[in-house]
Parts: sequence; structure tokens; C-alpha cells
Amino acid sequence: MKIATWNVNSLKVRLQHLLAWLEANPVDILCVQETKLTDDRFPTAELEAIGYEAVFSGQKTYNGVAILSRHPIASVQKNNPLFADEQQRILAATIGGMRIVCAYMPNGQEIGSDKFAYKMAWLDALRAWIADEMRAHPRLALLGDYNIAPEARDVHDPAEWEHRIHFTAPERAQMAALMELGLLDAFRLFAQPEKQYSWWDYRQMAFRRNRGLRIDHILLSRELAARCTACHIDRETRKWEQPSDHAPVVATLDSGNLLQG
Repeated sequence: MKIATWNVNSLKVRLQHLLAWLEANPVDILCVQETKLTDDRFPTAELEAIGYEAVFSGQKTYNGVAILSRHPIASVQKNNPLFADEQQRILAATIGGMRIVCAYMPNGQEIGSDKFAYKMAWLDALRAWIADEMRAHPRLALLGDYNIAPEARDVHDPAEWEHRIHFTAPERAQMAALMELGLLDAFRLFAQPEKQYSWWDYRQMAFRRNRGLRIDHILLSRELAARCTACHIDRETRKWEQPSDHAPVVATLDSGNLLQG
């Protein structure tokens, strides 16, 4: 079983990219962020045509999350019940015996800003809710655009980024606290080549120079981490015309009895 996450940075702009990627990489479950579509405009029919059921929570112009699955979707939860928020950033569902949580975490702008305070409060509430979810669902996966690079090796130039958004000490502390709930980074379960990133700025030829950050993550509960056999970042989509600035991250799990619940 393969599960994946991808911030598509506008599903309206990159629907054909999504469809092409899924046809070439028919993952079982894909968590999508920044759909930037109201629910009435979500491309349900196009996804059904290639074998995917979808649940989604969107808004105009900004944010928006979706879970696509080749297996039945149940027990859908929109937003964090512990955090009142008009922004559509969280979607959870039970699929194949797993609790799948798709999250688009706030950017935060800069330390000291109102947006940074919102990010910290949002992450505090996420951690409290995920702790509850893990007690109810030992097989839990939290996938998404975290907007946090957890370690120096996840940043092309740590000295340059030390006090910049995505790599500040408070953000990294939030990521560490989330993982202390018993979540493991699927990508770091395996030896990986150096300088592996999932996001590159559109400016200054950042992708060509590999000046990126690893801010898209798949965190797994211990029970799922024990089933994880591989994890990689698919850089190929970033080479396409008009690409998203993010690349998909894919984890492979030994399905065992997951599909039976």
C-alpha cells in the first residue's frame, strides 16, 4: 500500500498534473493541500474516472485540503474540533484500517507577526487533537505540508535560514513536540541521499540549484512505522511546465490486514 502527500498549489491550475501523476503513480491514498477551490468546483468526476474516491474541504483562493483514495472512505472529520478556524486546513478519514489526517499547516510569515502567533496556536491545538486521535486510532498517519523543516539537513543552507520562517527554533520545537506523541518521520526511517528537499522557491532558479527545504512530511504512528518499507520524494513533477513548488512524498506500507480494518 502506498500513501502520499502533495501540495499542488492550486488544483484549478494543476489538475492535469495531478491526474497524470496518479495515472503514472497509482498510490492508494493521496493527501492534497492548497486545492484553492470551493467544494462545488472540486473535480470529483475527473478523479472518479481514474478510480479515486475523494473527500475535500475547500475555500476560494486559499488553503483547501482533500483526501483521494482507491479504497472506501469513512468517518470523515473536517477541521480540528479543538480549534475554531475559518481556514480549511485539516481533513481526517478512516481508510483501510488507518486514520489518515491531511494537514496544511500555516506559513507563519515571520516571528513576531500575528500570522506566526496563529501558527503556534494552530500547532498547539493540532498536537492536542492528534494525541486524542492516536488514542482512538493506533494506526494513524499525519500527512501534509508542515511548513517546517525539522533539521539542518532538511535545509539547503541552515545558516541562511536560521531565523527565517520554516526553520525557526519555535517551529522546530513544535515539530519535535508533535513527534514526541509517538510519531515517526517516514522519510527518516531509511537511509537517504543528501540534500533531499520537497519545496523549492520559484525564484532565483532555486530548483535548478537545489536550494530547497524538506517541509512536506509523512508522520506515522509506531504501529504504521513498523509496516513502512520505503519513503521517497518524487522530484520529477517539479520539472514539469508550470509546476507546483512542492513535490509529492510517497511512503510504502506492508498492507498486511490493513484493508480488512
